[in-house]
Amino acid sequence: MSRENCYVEKLPQKLYKIGMFAQMNRVTIKALRHYDDIGLLKPEYVDEINGYRYYTSAQLPQLHRILAMRELGFSLKEIKKVNDGVSEKDLLIRKKCELLQEMAHIQKQIACVEGYLAGNCLNSDYRVVMKSIPEVIVASMQVHMDSYEDLFECMPTMGSEMEKAGCECAIPEYCFTIYYDEEYRESDIHAEICEAITEKPEDTELVQFKVLPAVDMAACVLHKGPYYTLPQAYGAIVQFIEESGYEIIGYQRESYIDGIWNKDTEDEWLTEIQFPVRKI
Repeated sequence: MSRENCYVEKLPQKLYKIGMFAQMNRVTIKALRHYDDIGLLKPEYVDEINGYRYYTSAQLPQLHRILAMRELGFSLKEIKKVNDGVSEKDLLIRKKCELLQEMAHIQKQIACVEGYLAGNCLNSDYRVVMKSIPEVIVASMQVHMDSYEDLFECMPTMGSEMEKAGCECAIPEYCFTIYYDEEYRESDIHAEICEAITEKPEDTELVQFKVLPAVDMAACVLHKGPYYTLPQAYGAIVQFIEESGYEIIGYQRESYIDGIWNKDTEDEWLTEIQFPVRKI
């Protein structure tokens, strides 16, 4: 037989029933049916009489791509976008960023767990929470106080100045004091009283209006009770910061949630201490 007359007849592709195709690739029949329903992987042939789905070996690479992307954490919606022409590389870069963020969050959780274990805080009244503090517009008044009790006299003065300037307090309320001294002092205390407001008016003689930048990460603890017992909370949070591998990178805030203005007794006062920190 001459070369011109010699040819190899191609055999038709073998069709695999959905059950066999699922078994070959260790996926469920339910999954293959779902891929068909959403247009992710259509069978090569569907019997019009009985509705049986059939697949071919040529569809194996497409299925393996779907399974590989699922292992990487992609949703079926994202995989379908790739099939429709969206750049797989761009999605992989985005997925990498997401995973790195998740990893950082998990590492932060592990550090908190280690801090509780190292500090024997399991039965403590002070549970430290790591969180970010958003940017905030504040009314601000710098004060030098002879004692911490002077706060009760400074705050009404600041309130009167805010009222003159036509300030509107933000909701939820965020009233706090920033302490600028490097160590605890009994007197000559340098602090800044702040109240979150909705917009920034013109400064007054005593009060400035400004924007405080966001704090990426702060160690925070709640203290319930009178202010003279706050050192207990400070001791707990500083111990946690040191033993969890963090360092303080800014001035602490005392945020006054409940106090003399809305509670009958000092035992009901609620204060949150906030320390800006970063991982060492």
